[in-house]
Amino acid sequence: MKPVAKALLARFGTLSAVLAASIEELTAVRASDSLGRTKSVGAETALDLMALHEVARRVAKEPVVKRTVISSWSALLAYVRVAVANEPREQFRVLYLDKKNQLILDETMNRGTVDHAPVYPREIMRRALEVSSSAVILVHNHPSGDPTPSQADIAMTRQVVEAGRPLNIVVHDHLVVGREGVASFKALGLM
Repeated sequence: MKPVAKALLARFGTLSAVLAASIEELTAVRASDSLGRTKSVGAETALDLMALHEVARRVAKEPVVKRTVISSWSALLAYVRVAVANEPREQFRVLYLDKKNQLILDETMNRGTVDHAPVYPREIMRRALEVSSSAVILVHNHPSGDPTPSQADIAMTRQVVEAGRPLNIVVHDHLVVGREGVASFKALGLM
């Protein structure tokens, strides 16, 4: 397994990227052992790695669930990085919070392409009303790895903020997650 493990790390770069890979990507990796025999990741091992990713995501989520999200910022950042930093396609998620800023729901609103995931402000607010949320944190990833917000990200965030205003639903922040870090709209002065 050591040659296969090395090949996986060489192919994906990091352990978290290995765990976020699809079954097809994992089973395509080949390596030769010291005797020249070709080894590969089987479907069963790929499923085990994917299960391990889900376990890691849930462990990272535990400190966030039923705690005040705003005051446990480091736990929130760790969670969003595990959840979406290594996704190969853009994913837009919304963290719905109650009046005490406790997490009610983390929901993927949309998955897109390598550089775009459609977002509909009214759908975010409709769902916030359904789950009795009084605040949200927007989260999406940049598969390129660079978490720098685009002009489209900024414009869309403003639309979501405006959609929430008459409903008294606050947008606390918009986090853009990349392998190189997490950009906070609030910290960057974009909100």
